[in-house]
Amino acid sequence: MMTVHFVGICGTAMATLAAMLKDRGYTVRGSDRHVYPPMSDFLVAREIPCQDGFEANHITDDVDLVVIGNAVSRGNPEVEAVLDRKLRYRSLPEMVRETFLWDRRSIVVAGTHGKTTTASLVSWLLADGGRDPSFLVGGLTANFGSSYRLGQGREFVIEGDEYDSAFFDKTAKFLKYLPDVAVVGNLEFDHADIYADVDAIKSAVRRLVTLVPRQGLLVLGADSPGAFEMRAGAPCRVTTFGLGETAEWRATGVEAAPDGMTFAVEHRGDPVTEVRVPLVGEFNVRNVLAAFAVASEVGLDPTTMAASVARFEGVRRRLEVRGQERGVTVYDDFAHHPTAVRETLAGVRASNPSRRIWALFEPRSATACRRVFQEDFVGAFSQADEVIIGRVYRSSLPEADRLSETELVAGIGAAGVRARHLVEVEDIVRTVVDEAREGDLVVVMSNGAFGGIHGRLLEALAASGSGAPQPI
Repeated sequence: MMTVHFVGICGTAMATLAAMLKDRGYTVRGSDRHVYPPMSDFLVAREIPCQDGFEANHITDDVDLVVIGNAVSRGNPEVEAVLDRKLRYRSLPEMVRETFLWDRRSIVVAGTHGKTTTASLVSWLLADGGRDPSFLVGGLTANFGSSYRLGQGREFVIEGDEYDSAFFDKTAKFLKYLPDVAVVGNLEFDHADIYADVDAIKSAVRRLVTLVPRQGLLVLGADSPGAFEMRAGAPCRVTTFGLGETAEWRATGVEAAPDGMTFAVEHRGDPVTEVRVPLVGEFNVRNVLAAFAVASEVGLDPTTMAASVARFEGVRRRLEVRGQERGVTVYDDFAHHPTAVRETLAGVRASNPSRRIWALFEPRSATACRRVFQEDFVGAFSQADEVIIGRVYRSSLPEADRLSETELVAGIGAAGVRARHLVEVEDIVRTVVDEAREGDLVVVMSNGAFGGIHGRLLEALAASGSGAPQPI
């Protein structure tokens, strides 16, 4: 079996693919810069070697194939060694397609928001319903304790990332995934470092739609104008989901509680089943509906699906409760787009109408760091009581293009929500520990590590309650 080296192995998808190949019998290793948990722990647990840093000598003579991550570019010593020696190389999505998808029924979940949760829900419904699917998603699913699974069933569920494939292939990853079923839950502008505007994203998604075979299925979010317009000219069957009356798969009677939501599901106006899901937020209701549409296409019955949904345990970093100390609950969430921030906080508020909500936000993603969403972020925090904006991660951006933390704080404050800008993580931790009271909810939002703030908060809260010196 081949020896495969991964350049940039610590990305979630890259590490996951490495593990999948190892399970298939490949010899796998890789390298990356800034190796840290959780993916470093993920690789160690699977005994996949990871070298810290990029060096030409990491590409040894026994390497048969190199997988090059999309965060790696020309000038990387390992990339240059691969090109100089004319070694075989692939992008991540090419490797996934060639190794796993040609002989499977590919279910591709795309859209600006909710991809990971929806793909995880679909995977869980199929697995719990006895279909034994494979899956590859961009997060650790709690029910499986993994971001992937290699089953014996026909279905392969894959998160359809719209980001580019590699430095040598600037097309979207999802165009490689051979969709038999394609889900487009919503569609907005994102990835400002890759796409010029929302029309460019729509163009990429339209290309995905054109790849669905005639007997396939396109599942569209009816509440998202950008997604809904993809039905025009679709070469296959189309179904829709949402909360509005135009949706074929529709939720009614949504009721929120701290431990989840209940609602009724209708299909084309006919009652289907009652659902309880241990997730919060209307966005998760839509995620469940999308999963229902897909699982129904595969052949599962609504009663089975509803029972499975009630046992869904979520995805790490998607409103994941990291712990509670001194009566203060700390959440970890991946939100980094204004819509995701707004929907996340609205969901927490709907389920906890009388509790004080802290929103701690690190502008870290390529889009979040840019001024393009300066005004949109102001309104995104309206459901919080206390807002702390951390340091803009990509400080090298030109000032004219970079999100202004001070302007954002001023805008949030003018809208009636108390907001502060604190540069250092230890100052954020100290502020929350000093001011938080029993019953408060602290929602930490970042697509990165945010300086390990979650654990530091919980540790400091615990120490403050015990009277011990507070670790910051």
